Amino acid sequence: MALDIVIMAAGKGTRMKSRLPKVLHKLAGRALLAHVLDTTQSLGADRTLVITGHGADEVESAIAPRGVLPVRQMPQLGTGHAIQQVVPHLGDEGTTLILNGDVPLIAAGTARALAEACDGRQLALLTIELADATGYGRIMRSGDGHGGRVLGIVEHKDATPAQREIREVYTGMMAAPTALLKKWVMALTNDNAQKEYYLTDIVAMAVAEGVPVVASHAPDETEVLGVNSPLQLADLERRLQKRLAEGLLEAGVRLADPARFDLRGSLAHGQDCEIDVGCVFEGRVTLGDNVSIGAHCVIRDAEIASGAVIHPFTHIEGAKVGAGALIGPYARLRPGAELAEEVHIGNFVEVKNSTLAKGSKANHLAYLGDAIVGARVNYGAGSITANYDGANKHRTVIGDDVHVGSNCVLIAPVSIGAGGTIGGGSTVAKNTPEGQLTVARAKQVSLSGWTRPVKARK
Repeated sequence: MALDIVIMAAGKGTRMKSRLPKVLHKLAGRALLAHVLDTTQSLGADRTLVITGHGADEVESAIAPRGVLPVRQMPQLGTGHAIQQVVPHLGDEGTTLILNGDVPLIAAGTARALAEACDGRQLALLTIELADATGYGRIMRSGDGHGGRVLGIVEHKDATPAQREIREVYTGMMAAPTALLKKWVMALTNDNAQKEYYLTDIVAMAVAEGVPVVASHAPDETEVLGVNSPLQLADLERRLQKRLAEGLLEAGVRLADPARFDLRGSLAHGQDCEIDVGCVFEGRVTLGDNVSIGAHCVIRDAEIASGAVIHPFTHIEGAKVGAGALIGPYARLRPGAELAEEVHIGNFVEVKNSTLAKGSKANHLAYLGDAIVGARVNYGAGSITANYDGANKHRTVIGDDVHVGSNCVLIAPVSIGAGGTIGGGSTVAKNTPEGQLTVARAKQVSLSGWTRPVKARK
C-alpha cells in the first residue's frame, strides 16, 4: 500500500527564544528534525515531505542532502493550513502519516503501527495516557468507556472539568486515508478565535461521514514529547541520555554514573570497557576490549583499540589510538593522529596529523604536527615540530629509537636519523645523521664580574 509521510516543521518556536528554527535545535548532537527523518527512513515511504515555514531557507538547506521534498507554508495559519500546502504533492490512494519535526524520539515501530492502524481506510490518531494531561487535547469516546469509539478531540482550554479528568490525549500525530485527507483538509475553515485552520477538525468530519476513527497507543511517553522551550529540550536530552546509558550498561559497559554521561552519536564497544563520569562521545566512536576512559574526556570520531587507557580531561578528535596506549591526562589528539601500540602521550601534549609507531613516547608539554615518528622514540618535554612556515605545512620525519631532548624545535621539513639524539634546547633545521648526537644551540658563556641591575632609589 502506498505510504506518504508528512513532517510538520514550519513552526517558529517562540518559547525557544532563539533565532535558530526550532526543529534545528540539537538533541544528543543532532537536529530535532534529523531524528525524525532518521526514523522515517526505515518505513519505506513512497514520498517524504517536510513542511517548512519559519527559517525555511535554513531548514531546507539542512535537509537537502536527504532527498526529501520541502513544501513551504507561508504564512503559517495552523496545522490544517500546513497540510493544505502538501495536498498537490500527495498520491491518490494509500495512507498519509503525519509526524512532527519537534517530536524527535518517535520510534519507527510506533510510527509504523500508526500507519498500519489506518490501513488506508480509517483515521488513526496516536494517543497516550498521561498522569498530567495539562495542555493536551483530550480523546472523547462514546459512552461505553475507554474502549468506546473515538468521537473527537477537545482542546484543554475548551474542556469542561469532567473532560479534563480524561487521561488519554492526542499527541499531534495521525495517519489518514490519503484521498479522504485531501478532501477533508481542503474543506477546513478558520471560523475560530485564532483564525487558524486546525487539522484536528477532520476528526469530526470523519465521524460525520461514518469513517472509523481509531486510536493507536504510544508505548512510551518519551516518544511523544515535543520541544517548545529550552527547558523541555533539556528534559528530553536527559531522558534520551538515560535511555542510551541504560543500553550500554545492559551491553556490559561499566559507566561510573549513567546520569553523568553524554552520547551524541554512536558508540561501538568491546567487552569490559569502563567509562568514568562527565565523558562526552560525539560522531562515531569505537572502543576495543578493556578500554578505560577517565573522567571528563571528550572523544569524537575516534577508534580506540583494546587495552588503551585514556586518562582524565583528554580530548580526542578524528584520531586512532593503538592497543595498550596510554593517553593523557590533559592530552589532545587532533584529526589525523594515528598512534600505534603502546604509545604514550602525556599531559599537555598535542598531536595533529601525525603517526607514532609502536612504543614511542611524548610524555610532557610537547607538540607533534605533520610528523612521522618511528618506533621507541622518546620525545622530550617542551619540544615541538615547527611545521608551518606562514604559508605552507611541512613534514618532520623522526626515525626509530631517536631521543629528542627537552625544549627542542624541529623546523620542518627535516628528518632525524634513526638512533640519533637531539641535545636539549636545540633548534634543528637540517637533516641529522643516524646514530649521532646533534646539538644546535648557542655556546654557554659565564661572565665574571657581572652584577645584576638594581632599582634606582627614589
